[in-house]
Amino acid sequence: MTQPSPQSPVWHPFTQHALEYEAPQIARAQGAWLTTGDGRRIFDGISSWWVITHGHCHPDIVAAIQKQAATLDQVIFAGFTHEPAEQVAHDLLAFTPGDLAHVFFSDSGSTAVEVALKMALGHWRNLGEAKRTRILALEHAYHGDTIGTMSAGARGVFNAAYEPLLFDVGRIPFPHPGAEQATLDALDAQCRTGTVAAFIVEPLVCGAGGMLIYSQATLAAMAQTCAKHDVLLIADEVMTGFGRTGAMFACEGSGVTPDILCVAKGLTGGSIPLAATLCTRAIYQSHYSQDRTKTFFHSSSYTANPIACAAAAANLKIWRDGGVKERIGALSGAHSALLKGLREEKRLVNVRQIGTIAAADLAVSDAGYLANAGLTMRKAFLDRGVLLRPLGSTIYIMPPYCTTPAELTDVYAAIVSVAREVMP
Repeated sequence: MTQPSPQSPVWHPFTQHALEYEAPQIARAQGAWLTTGDGRRIFDGISSWWVITHGHCHPDIVAAIQKQAATLDQVIFAGFTHEPAEQVAHDLLAFTPGDLAHVFFSDSGSTAVEVALKMALGHWRNLGEAKRTRILALEHAYHGDTIGTMSAGARGVFNAAYEPLLFDVGRIPFPHPGAEQATLDALDAQCRTGTVAAFIVEPLVCGAGGMLIYSQATLAAMAQTCAKHDVLLIADEVMTGFGRTGAMFACEGSGVTPDILCVAKGLTGGSIPLAATLCTRAIYQSHYSQDRTKTFFHSSSYTANPIACAAAAANLKIWRDGGVKERIGALSGAHSALLKGLREEKRLVNVRQIGTIAAADLAVSDAGYLANAGLTMRKAFLDRGVLLRPLGSTIYIMPPYCTTPAELTDVYAAIVSVAREVMP
């Protein structure tokens, strides 16, 4: 295995440089394909870490970025506003369920969740309910890599070194099939203490936890439990939003309206960083006061960057006008047809799908995120011209919506080939 160049000063994310191959240099991208500097094409089977929706370098989004960059590149968002941000806020609220009424911009999924946690705690403090300080989260959750989001995420290899920085969070067991009632009972028991500020969930799919899927009925029941105890429900739709589960937002099919909704990755179609945290009018009003101590104290320098907002506005227009739902339906159907072949492969177990996401587990003895097969498979996929990044022993496919059935067929053939290579 080729080692990274010792001359490179770059430290890559989620990368053990002592073990991994030298990173290919990507020169350009179009549609579902990446092209290296030496002309090699690589199919982007994970939407470049779940962000690309319509395809790389969508012309409408590129044009919006270019136009905005020449007009207004950046302005402080405390005390000022601009048309792209106003447009995105209006359009987002039109797409989202229920009575979400206000939009707070940030710059990544992690910060969107940090904002949500702070909103929830500030809400109860401003209402004089100081005892409501506890956050609940699902087992196997992943919500980001900042301090608050690591605290809300599952404890383990991702954050073991940083335990001294993390705050305590109540854990609710994951609703595995047949064990949903245990989840609901645990949630009810925690909520009835009267100390819980909010319950945060990844709706329908725990992504980095292993693409673990649970039912719409369970999500609805969890939301009902929160409502019964006046506990805020935070929906982390950073990954699940913008069509990944089939609907625009995963909450839709369950009839769930969260109190706070976090979006990021697909907000700009994957072109440029932008995130938003949406909340109900009640949460906004609890911070709205002549008392300046009740101000929501959060910002980043690039809050609502005009260029990023212009990209998001163009993306949301594509959703309104561009037949995206039909492409999502076609991609989901292609997955369903091809998964039949994976179910016949004895080396792959727990084959599953939700919308445009498909996954299977390699039947190895050291299953989990640190499974030795993970790095081996990643390199083997790349050798076949496919970007897949297994979560340890879990192989998943989450391609852009422009993916053709023929392209997806080749990805599935690569999965079978790699599984047989790794487990002869």
